[in-house]
Amino acid sequence: MRVLLAISRLIDSINEWVGRVVLWLVVPMVAVGAYNAIGRSLDKTVGTRLASNTYFELQWYLFSLIFLLMVGYVLKHDSHIRVDVVYARLSERGQAWVNMLGSILFLVPFALVLFYVSLPLVAFSVQVREVSSDAGGLPRWPLKLMMLPAFILLALQGFSEFIKNLAFLRGALPHPPHKARREVA
Repeated sequence: MRVLLAISRLIDSINEWVGRVVLWLVVPMVAVGAYNAIGRSLDKTVGTRLASNTYFELQWYLFSLIFLLMVGYVLKHDSHIRVDVVYARLSERGQAWVNMLGSILFLVPFALVLFYVSLPLVAFSVQVREVSSDAGGLPRWPLKLMMLPAFILLALQGFSEFIKNLAFLRGALPHPPHKARREVA
């Protein structure tokens, strides 16, 4: 169990680091969004040409990067959306069982299938150096390439959550992972 918990800590630290770095993309995304809004207003009132597809796509790309690369971080911090009509009524051990089985039976396989299914799409996009078809559009292949690490980070974090819930159920952790959100195993 000690080796598995060390693996879990490593995975957690990777997703923590990626999440903290990617979180800074919010600043340029908001700045570009503000520029787009101001540019559109000035375009209408003054007749300037400040807004362009390039900036709209840049904002969309930054949002997509944040969404893709933060998925493991969000799972690690148990900040994802949950429909817990039944889950909330379970004991801590019951919740740990649901989390453990859900991670290993559904989440990890789903993330790995998405990775596998995305490979040809990403490979083609990189091979042809795909670019947006919109006027002033940006290259799309770098964004599509980020799908692969996103699905790997999600699968790894799902495996880490499996380990932590298993450790809790076996008595190796004092608190269930979903109760000790900031705590690394």
